[in-house]
Order: sequence, then structure tokens, then C-alpha cells
Amino acid sequence: MSTPLAIPCPHCSALNRVPPERIGEHPTCGRCKQALFGGHPVALTTANFDAVAGRGDLPVLVDFWAPWCGPCVGFAPVFSEAARRFEPRLRLAKVDTEAEPQLGQRFAIRSIPTLLLLRQGREIARQSGALNAAQLQQFVDGALAKR
Repeated sequence: MSTPLAIPCPHCSALNRVPPERIGEHPTCGRCKQALFGGHPVALTTANFDAVAGRGDLPVLVDFWAPWCGPCVGFAPVFSEAARRFEPRLRLAKVDTEAEPQLGQRFAIRSIPTLLLLRQGREIARQSGALNAAQLQQFVDGALAKR
């Protein structure tokens, strides 16, 4: 039997233990009973960032964006579609830097969109600028292969 994966719930932040062989079976949270993966990026705020992106065994790909940014708005559908493709291999999340400037400062975000790939809250890869689906796939695959 393999070691269960710790997966934070994006709804209530409870830490769930899921056997790796069952992660593709649409697991639900033991506390709030909602799906751990919804096929769309999770909105992160200062209130839930550390609970969702700072712990757990899955990498988290965070899109730092702003609603006034044209490239960010253009990249949004690519990132949303990627959530359906990448989950449950990794969690995708978004941080609105206009609403959450503290998170942008914390990670020294100087341009948007910027993608950060985090593992247990630590940055393992960064990419600035909007990407197409193939470039996003290449970035994720390359970053995960290094770690």
C-alpha cells in the first residue's frame, strides 16, 4: 500500500489524505464533502493562500494576473482549460494581484501574467508572459521533471 497524498481542500482548507491510486476517482473532502478537484483554477487570497498552496503533496501552478491586463485576460481561457488537463496531477490557482497586492509583493511579481509553480509553498519554477496551451504544457512538464 502506498503512502496517502495530503491534499488541501480548496473550499474549506481541510487537509485530506488520499491514496495515490484513488486520486483519479474524484475524491471529496472529508470535512465539507465538496470535490477536491473541480476542473477549474482555484481563486487564492491572502486568507486561503497558505492553506491551499503552502501545504499538501501536489504542486500548485499559480497564475498572478489582473483584470485590467489584456494578456492576462487572453491567457485566462488557456489556463482554465489546463486545469481540466492537469488535475489531479497538480492544482491550478489564480491570484488577482489587484485585489491581493500582498501576495504579489510576497512573491516579487514584477510583471503579469506570471506563473509560479510551487511545491509546499516554495517556488520551483517561474514564467512571465502569456503562453499558448503547448507552451504551458512544456513549462509544466519541464519544471516537474527537474524536481
